[in-house]
Amino acid sequence: MSPLPIFLKLDGRRGLVVGAGSVALEKIASLLKTGLQLCAVASEATLEIRELASQGRLEWIQRPFEIADLDGNFVVIAATDSAEINAQVYSEAVARGILVNSVDDPPHCDFYFGSVVSRGALQIAISTAGESPAVAQQLRREIDEQLPADLGPWLEDLGHLRREVLATHPRGEARRLLLHQLARRQVCAAASCPSRRMASAPLAQKSTGSKGKVYLVGAGPGDPDLLTVKALRLIQSADVVLHDDLVPQAILELASPATEIVNVGKRCGVKSITQDEINTLMVKHARAQRIVVRLKSGDPLIFSRAAEELAALTEAGIPFEIVPGITAAFAAAAALGCSLTSRKSASNVIFSTNHHATSQQVGHTSHAQQPSIEDATRVVYMPGRDLGMLAQQWLDEGLPGDFPCALVSHAAQPGQELRLTTLGALGDAASVLAPSLLIAGWAVADSSLRFDRAEEAVLVSD
Repeated sequence: MSPLPIFLKLDGRRGLVVGAGSVALEKIASLLKTGLQLCAVASEATLEIRELASQGRLEWIQRPFEIADLDGNFVVIAATDSAEINAQVYSEAVARGILVNSVDDPPHCDFYFGSVVSRGALQIAISTAGESPAVAQQLRREIDEQLPADLGPWLEDLGHLRREVLATHPRGEARRLLLHQLARRQVCAAASCPSRRMASAPLAQKSTGSKGKVYLVGAGPGDPDLLTVKALRLIQSADVVLHDDLVPQAILELASPATEIVNVGKRCGVKSITQDEINTLMVKHARAQRIVVRLKSGDPLIFSRAAEELAALTEAGIPFEIVPGITAAFAAAAALGCSLTSRKSASNVIFSTNHHATSQQVGHTSHAQQPSIEDATRVVYMPGRDLGMLAQQWLDEGLPGDFPCALVSHAAQPGQELRLTTLGALGDAASVLAPSLLIAGWAVADSSLRFDRAEEAVLVSD
């Protein structure tokens, strides 16, 4: 069972520390910041705890612990050097319904002290549930180094501005969006501050017949760090996210808890929802004056049925915007450490898929022909598991058997797999997990990875 991360308000409540040595001092320092009315019970105390008692910051009772000391307290810390006394404190406190922490004894703890990074009102607490406080401390130092020093004052100004917005604007969607916008802006004390002017301006009210908007957003290859800034902003502020099945949970978790998240994808050809139903959902939510993010893996304009969705939105009169993303081909090439073009060997890049388009125009053939030029880098999305037919087609076109090929699975994601081979051996190559793509061309031979034409090579990343 995982502990619940919460922040307790202790100001004015009573707390007891059993023990007054160096271990107790560390906990006392944390507790005094909360406004807790603290009492320490111990026969002896460190010089620092004696000084705190003389300053009136806590009460020190100079005698051994008695069970009656527990009565009336909200929290208790067992911090003696006696395991027997600590165990007694724990059992008696639990019997009285009092929260208790027995220092360095996780089984006898109702709560843990986290390693805390503070910037004014902002607190980031890290806990390992007692498994390794050293790891929590290391993470605290790393986070502390990355947070701006002026984050506390900015948050205080933002808090004042938020309370003004809550007091002057009615509850509703427009107010919620305004608060999210302010959370991404600088706030200064001047009356002319743009953020303050934004907060005090009347909220734009949507007319009854107005529509929301749909954003076709590229989620990139799956690494949240490879999202565009605009994509991140839209995901965080969307009312509805309609996402492909390949969009990982790490990206979906960037959305607000209030966002409605709907999986409208398909995997390995198995549909959970039709394209018409997806189109209907986009139109329905937009007409309900909601901001809709249609989140697509990679780039929204590469093999993602964007054309059908754009046509449906246009027909329905719904405003939309396209936000490009990093397509899987670029992430795969980056993983291989090669350029898709090369002055020596590749002056073209061809994007294709093993699922051929069906033409509806008179005089057009029913499938796309693979170009036979050898100076192109060929990128095949969704190549499938049986690569023998594709390999034979390319060999029949005149491509040589030693034409370099690379299969890339889960590009830029955990579990990324790179499989290097040649066109002649491609049909016998072991399959890789979807999502995957195939990159073939002489440019692949210039990869920063070792390419052995005589033997297949496999590299897997954690």
